Amino acid sequence: MPGLSLAEIVAAIGGRLVGDESARIQQIAPFEQAGSQEITFLSNPRFLARMADCQAGAVIVGVRHVDRIPAAYRGSLIVADDVHVYFARVAQLLNPPADAVPGIHHTAVVETSIPASASIGPGAWIGAGAEIGERVIIGANCNVGRNAVIGDDSRLHPGVSIYYACRIGKRALIHSGSVIGSDGFGFAREQDGRWVKIPQIGRVLVGDDVEIGANCAIDRGAMEDTLIGDGVIIDNLVHIAHNVHIGRRTAIAACVGYAGSTHVGERCQFGGAAMISGHITICDDAIISGGTAVMGSIKTPGVHTGTVPVQDHADWLKNFSHLRHLDQMADKIRALEKRLAHIEGATENPT
Repeated sequence: MPGLSLAEIVAAIGGRLVGDESARIQQIAPFEQAGSQEITFLSNPRFLARMADCQAGAVIVGVRHVDRIPAAYRGSLIVADDVHVYFARVAQLLNPPADAVPGIHHTAVVETSIPASASIGPGAWIGAGAEIGERVIIGANCNVGRNAVIGDDSRLHPGVSIYYACRIGKRALIHSGSVIGSDGFGFAREQDGRWVKIPQIGRVLVGDDVEIGANCAIDRGAMEDTLIGDGVIIDNLVHIAHNVHIGRRTAIAACVGYAGSTHVGERCQFGGAAMISGHITICDDAIISGGTAVMGSIKTPGVHTGTVPVQDHADWLKNFSHLRHLDQMADKIRALEKRLAHIEGATENPT
């Protein structure tokens, strides 16, 4: 029978089991859809009232909720300190990555030595001097340039391109369509308006345990390297320009863009479609709300927001017309303040 027993799950992850340790769990499921062979979680107390009708074989609950579970619930409980993290680890146990068959597909072009444990898919190309680690999986039609490095246990989904001399750390996961090491946007403008390309001679260095979503572009450095720290997670459709540094364990949602030479601290979070100007510094533990345009350095941790909430178009036009005259309004307010101060001074000193 597939799946894992609750005893096996607790032995692997920890937590305190309340219930039948022999019950087998085959998959995770949403709270209201979970069946007798599935596991779900409860983190919001408003779901406590629905526990009586819950059909899940097991529910992951927090310490503060375990004593409030209705007696009518007949399944088992796993008590965890952090419900979301525990659920994520259960999901990993029940859904391990698909194994790949080691070896080189007969349509792949490989110009370097490959460990016997690596798997190279159909149509892939690996250039001369590239270093491929143990148990690396390179999917169909991937390109790994000359002198590039792919660390142990990393996986490239089909259609990934790693340009020459770039380095990918251990246990990386890169999704289809992403390009690592493309040229940064470096040009000089002549007086007649023509653009002169500046060769981009840096690299992209990606740390360990990094995940990069689909269709991302991370540009190589102009003269120094573009750096992605250990444990960074990047959603789909993200652009990281040349010479950017992203600190460890930073999370980046979809459609975020970083202009060149931005330095981002550790453990930062960027909401979707945030736009980050170049040549600025963002401190550790900064949280940038979705849609925010960051035009200057951020020196204090915490949440930073710069978006305008959606509104009726006519109201937006009216409000924006006021914004266009803010400078004039500020001048008028300063003039009124001076007049008021003069009047108050004259009242206090009538002689």
